[in-house]
Amino acid sequence: MYTGQKVKLREYRETDIAQVLTYINDPEIKTLLHNGVPYPMTMKDEMTWFENQSAMKEKYNFAIESLEDQRYLGGCGINALDWKNSVATVGIFIGDKNYWGKGYGTDAMKVLIAFIFDQMNLNKIALHVYSFNERAIKSYEKCGFVVEGRLRKEVYKNGSYFDDVVMGLLKEEYINQK
Repeated sequence: MYTGQKVKLREYRETDIAQVLTYINDPEIKTLLHNGVPYPMTMKDEMTWFENQSAMKEKYNFAIESLEDQRYLGGCGINALDWKNSVATVGIFIGDKNYWGKGYGTDAMKVLIAFIFDQMNLNKIALHVYSFNERAIKSYEKCGFVVEGRLRKEVYKNGSYFDDVVMGLLKEEYINQK
């Protein structure tokens, strides 16, 4: 569908659901993604989520697939959309840990950024990342995101409080880095 150097963003398929569930219920991945109580998702939860995917809604979710071996790696998309102010809030995860730290997430984010600015004509992309997720912060910075602020000790994980780092990328910054 939308292709980068290492990945393509495509629709979710029913055949992805079992792997999604494995990734989402991994304790390490759950710590990186959710600020709530890390309770396991069920197959029914995932099937309900999958059945609610539609291009006719205000959320756009993509499966991330490796170009090299056509393996489903994770997902990314627009979690919130503010048409009036022209802002998309995004999220991403690489669930297959064998692909961590190898540029797959950065490439997927670059493809998502191009989709948002070039296809949707929005003005800003925002995201939230936990302060302990240094690998993700570095990846976002490679994509052009800048830290806009910190919500101090906003997230409680494994007995400690961490900052919620707010990052953003403007369309003019995206154009200037092309």
